[in-house]
Amino acid sequence: QVQLVESGGGLVQPGGSLRLSCAASGFPMEYYAVGWFRQVPGKEREGISCISSTRNTMYVTESLKGRFTISRDNHQNMIYLQMNNLKPEDSAVYYCAADPPPYGSSCRGIHSGMDYYGEGTLVTVSP
Repeated sequence: QVQLVESGGGLVQPGGSLRLSCAASGFPMEYYAVGWFRQVPGKEREGISCISSTRNTMYVTESLKGRFTISRDNHQNMIYLQMNNLKPEDSAVYYCAADPPPYGSSCRGIHSGMDYYGEGTLVTVSP
């Protein structure tokens, strides 16, 4: 079955960087769109970044452009989120996600929700 396992979260000071990783298994990742969502307690989960199966479509939510970068390695079945210049408001649980065909070639799921999610990894940005 589809499995997504995030890692790389932790405590970081403001201005610091983290690289989140997501190990995918149980499905042909090269045909799926993949993305990252985050959730703060008391708020809805929000989609923040996505990359389509063909890499033709890449999305980063406007407020994070220039600081967050998504990437994928289909050979290693890995998804990454590089986060730079972190701010306290970036503190959240971060989830990786995947959307199957026929939606894999787009990032529509970053707004409407994707079909599969990992368990999440906690990022805390604090002095």
